[in-house]
Parts: sequence; structure tokens; C-alpha cells
Amino acid sequence: MHLSERTRAILQALLVTLLWSVSFVLIKTSLKDIPPLTFAGLRYSLAVLFLLPGLFKQRSQLKTLSGRDWGNLIVLGLVFYTITQGGQFLSLSHLPAITFSLILNFTTVVVALIGIVGLQEYPSGLQWLGIVVFIVGVLIYFLTAGVSAGEPIGFVLAGITMVANAVAGLLGRGINRSKRIPPILVTTISMTVGAVVLLVAGLIVEGWPHLSWQNWLVILCLGAVNTAFAFQLWNRSLQHLSAVESSIINNTMLIQIAVLAWLFLDETLNGVEIIGLALAAVGIFMANIKKRSEKNSSETPEG
Repeated sequence: MHLSERTRAILQALLVTLLWSVSFVLIKTSLKDIPPLTFAGLRYSLAVLFLLPGLFKQRSQLKTLSGRDWGNLIVLGLVFYTITQGGQFLSLSHLPAITFSLILNFTTVVVALIGIVGLQEYPSGLQWLGIVVFIVGVLIYFLTAGVSAGEPIGFVLAGITMVANAVAGLLGRGINRSKRIPPILVTTISMTVGAVVLLVAGLIVEGWPHLSWQNWLVILCLGAVNTAFAFQLWNRSLQHLSAVESSIINNTMLIQIAVLAWLFLDETLNGVEIIGLALAAVGIFMANIKKRSEKNSSETPEG
């Protein structure tokens, strides 16, 4: 079966969100043993080690990067990894997972509004409707499930993380949509910058933790598969998806985390919660429908 570039990009992005949903569960269950900033720093530093061979293979293209390219990648690393990913670990240490997930899922609205000005990417009427349906589904699900209270600092951190996540999505799309810089370079350079800052900050503030072999196994899994592989694949998908589309696909994690919690954490869903998740899924589908003319103009010609 022949798949278009855009269809492949959607499938790749969905696989990445599945890996990230598993990460969400692993992070939450491991924070009791590993301090958040050091945990995040170790995860991404280890991932960089797995990405370095690919960077070496692209050394000729690495030399072609301009000063502006380096500046963009450094900023992306600080926003996407240091602030967004570090903020995720910190937020989860102060808030229940369900509360943090609710706040983070409003990234799509911020991305849509900023993307109009920053990237001149205008969602269609159907895509806007999909975003509305998605948000209604999210609200039905969480208002029924109940949003547990958390520490005030947790809400501040989650708000910062949500905004940083939106800005990072726009920065990533802005860099990747030209298809001029290979995804491996985008991923490795930006991740190296963010990982170094995270790890140094973690060691200064939290010190070196005592880690069991189980802790190292989780860090290894998160670093190799859920980070090194997943982020490179995500950057590749951004070459064919708009900022709003990638953000909406990213929000399928809401559904995936709920299913994973039901399967592995013995958390059940009632009828209204299932309706909320179903609406969210419909909204995601609607937001990824484009008119045929838009599809043709956005896809890379194939030989």
C-alpha cells in the first residue's frame, strides 16, 4: 500500500506519542526515587550519546550551518528541553498526573493563536471546529473524573511548561518545515544544549542521587527509545505537518495515558469519561483533515 508523505508523517507522530505516553507513566512512578531535574538531565544526556553516531555521519552538513541556524537550534534546545521537559518533571513532582495533563492539553489553543502570527499557518474552519470539539471532550473527561488539587507552585510550573511547550512546537516547526537541516542535526544539537543545562542544574540543586539498577533501566529505556529514537522521528514528522496538526496529534496522549492507566494502573473509566475521550478523538481527526488542494500543496513531490 502506497502512503503519502503526510500520511506517513501522521503515523510516525502517533508512534512517538505512544512512546511519550509510556514515558509519562514511567516518569511519574520513578520520581519517588530520582529527583526531577537530575532525572530529566540524565535521560536526555544519555539520549544524546545514542544520537552522536548519526551526528558524525552528517558532519559535512554540520559544517554548512550558519550562525543563525546555530542560534535557532540553541534556543530550541533551551525552550524544548531545558524549560519544557525540565518543567514536566518538576510539575509532576508537585501535581497529580491528571491535573498536569489537563493543563498541558491546552497547548493546542496557544499554538493555533501564536502560529497564525509567527508562522502564517491558518487552521481551516474544520480544523478550528476540531480544536473546539477536542477541548469540549477534554473538559467533559476531566470535569467528570475530577481534577485533584495540587501544590500552588505546581500550577505555576505547569503553566510555564504549557506555554514553553507551545513555543517549542512553533520553533520546531519553523526550523523543520524548510527541510534544509536534517532531523538528526536538529534533534542532536538542540537536545545536547538542553540536556547539559538540565544535568548541570540538577547536580547543583539536587546533587547526585543513589540509583538502583531498576532506576538505571528506566533511564536507559527513556533515553534510548523514548527520547533518542522518538524525538528524531518527531522532528522528521514536523517536515510535513503544521504546528497545529502536530500539537493536536501530540494531544492524543490524553487518550493513550487513560488507556495505559486502565491497563497497568488499574484505573477505570465511567461512561461519561469514555464519551469525553471519544469526542477528543473525533476532534483530533477533524483537525487533521485538509482540503485536497491544501494536501497537494503541502506534500513533497514523489518520484
